[in-house]
Amino acid sequence: MSEQTEFPTVVDPWFVVAFEGWNDAADAASSVIDHLVEWWDAELVAEIDPDDYYDFQVNRPYIGTDEAGHREITWPTTRIYVARPVGSDRDVVLVRGIEPNMRWTAFCDELVAIADRVASHAVVTLGALLADTPHTRPVPVTGTTNDTDLEARLHLDDSTYEGPTGINGVFTLACIESGFPTVSLWAAVPHYVAQPPSPKATLALLGYLEDVLEISLPIGDLREMARAWERGVEELASSDADIAAYVESLEEARDTSELPEASGDAIAREFERYLKRRSRDTDS
Repeated sequence: MSEQTEFPTVVDPWFVVAFEGWNDAADAASSVIDHLVEWWDAELVAEIDPDDYYDFQVNRPYIGTDEAGHREITWPTTRIYVARPVGSDRDVVLVRGIEPNMRWTAFCDELVAIADRVASHAVVTLGALLADTPHTRPVPVTGTTNDTDLEARLHLDDSTYEGPTGINGVFTLACIESGFPTVSLWAAVPHYVAQPPSPKATLALLGYLEDVLEISLPIGDLREMARAWERGVEELASSDADIAAYVESLEEARDTSELPEASGDAIAREFERYLKRRSRDTDS
């Protein structure tokens, strides 16, 4: 690991992680980190040495010019930021990376060592997957946790998934084996609009992350971007009869599978989230 600055002292931080690649449909998860880094003006404190983990023929470096006019290369890697949200008694460590091409165990060991070094309160991994879900409905977000307190507070279960996994799954298990409470959040992105960005999915993940962290997260212009995205997809879908019919079938399947009480629970959760946000904003 090469550090940009001396690693600062942090207070009982959440450790929030997202990786580009297989775990990040339409860049929805990594965009959450980008959004928070920008709005919290998070400080870049460290980055992983990319030579050990990345194939530069797969993830190409970028050459450009810095503010002083000097030529420079930006290497693809994983970067660690520290944010100090106003009104929170905990800091947040934000990790924004790319799924490594090799040596995953060593890569995870480095990140776990950083989480241990800052005495992380808990680790949250963010992901997004492609799914048979319509763009006209709320983005489904599923979550799991290994911690009984978080399970009770967030109404989540431990993961029972079996099958192929990405760096999110490997890193989460490494954190569990090291004794960290973990939460994994996954947004479902409509597979027929898989190209990034997907602000509606990013906004959905941000809402669930707000519940986990129990602080008000900056929304910025994400709501407007999500509405514009949905209008754009709607225009494209309506211009093709086959796609329009397919979306309608997804809507019917979604509406049929969701019991009225489930929809009521979703509304109640959103209203509770609104009340908590208003209360926190008032307190701060």
